[in-house]
Amino acid sequence: MKKTLFQWLNKLGPGLITGAADDDPSGIATYSQGGAQYGFGTLWTLLITYPLMVGIQIISARIGCVTGRGLAANLAETNSRGTTLSLVTLLLVANTINIGADLAAMADAVKLVAGGPSHIYAVALGMTCLLLQVFIPYQRYVGILKWLTLTLFAYVGTVFASHVPWGEVLHGAAVPKLEFSQNYLLLIVAIFGTTISPYLFFWQAGQEVEELALQRNGDSLRQSPEDARHHLRRINIDTALGMAFSNIIAFFIILTTAVTLYTHGVHDIQTSAQAAEALRPIGGEFTFLLFAGGIIGTGMLAVPVLAGSAAYAVAETLRWPSGLGLELKAAKDFYAIIALATMVGVLLDFSSIDPVKALLWSAVINGVISVPLMIAMMRLATQQKIMGKFVIGTRLKWLGWLATGVMAVTVLAFGLTSLADYLHLNW
Repeated sequence: MKKTLFQWLNKLGPGLITGAADDDPSGIATYSQGGAQYGFGTLWTLLITYPLMVGIQIISARIGCVTGRGLAANLAETNSRGTTLSLVTLLLVANTINIGADLAAMADAVKLVAGGPSHIYAVALGMTCLLLQVFIPYQRYVGILKWLTLTLFAYVGTVFASHVPWGEVLHGAAVPKLEFSQNYLLLIVAIFGTTISPYLFFWQAGQEVEELALQRNGDSLRQSPEDARHHLRRINIDTALGMAFSNIIAFFIILTTAVTLYTHGVHDIQTSAQAAEALRPIGGEFTFLLFAGGIIGTGMLAVPVLAGSAAYAVAETLRWPSGLGLELKAAKDFYAIIALATMVGVLLDFSSIDPVKALLWSAVINGVISVPLMIAMMRLATQQKIMGKFVIGTRLKWLGWLATGVMAVTVLAFGLTSLADYLHLNW
């Protein structure tokens, strides 16, 4: 059994890690809010976001694999320097805020389990993530990230530790709950923004470039197209499974909080650690420990992805040597960005900044850059001068543009609800 599992994990790569990193502690907080506030009424969103995630992530992976360069490097070639730098700077800011929020959630989860000072835990966790990225060889490090994805199965375990009315669950997943309240719309927007995030595009494209260095001596599919069919098929399977894994875990997080917190009238959940703490008297010690352990495990996976995607974006834009496969002395600036994003994220936990408000701003920034970034990706993937004969086909093109359109509507809805809230408070 262990040997079979190891073989499966070895075959999977960027898609699996990207999908698992999408369920970071901040995402867990969002899904927990969905379950605590509306029961099974937000499960339907995960069925809709799945094909959209698969489409846009396959496109980002193909851009990296076909061109042999990361997403930011391709954006810099086809857009003005000012536009690319603006998008990348906003990504760096959003990722750093997200790192801070994730480290705070992880530290709070450790404190809930073991007691002690959460700030010390935040520093220790941040430094551990940073040292692993900088000093562990790429192949071994990717192996560590793959095994960390298994911690997400804790959320499957929490469900089976509770009584679940499966008929109501199926109804909630299959029949969209429509409620035109501001709070419900904001939550739906948050779920869409959590599942389709800009940092995932940069990470998966960058990881495909790293895989080229390992498997093909750095040759892109345009340079050596002889086994392109095999690589494109691997990308499709890896990404489809990775995104399925992401949404299945999100499904179980909503389910856990719905059958425990929602049914017991606990609706005000702001962070993933609060969700874990609220579960203890309701779901029991075992459910609490599984939920808290999942927060720590997925944070250890997500923080390096957030820092790494920011480093890929900045280094590629500024044409610095980049890649986790490079030693520290060969890519000092690249690793400096990883260190900067991680350490500033740690420092945010010592500031007076409200982590919930910080996450809101992170969501706003991600929303602002997601739509133009997705439009730029679609332009890249359909240009023959960039992709050669590997331009995306009609089906993937429609799926990519549909994902872009849905995100545009999501961002517009977020903007309108925020404006309505501001007008309501100030007029």
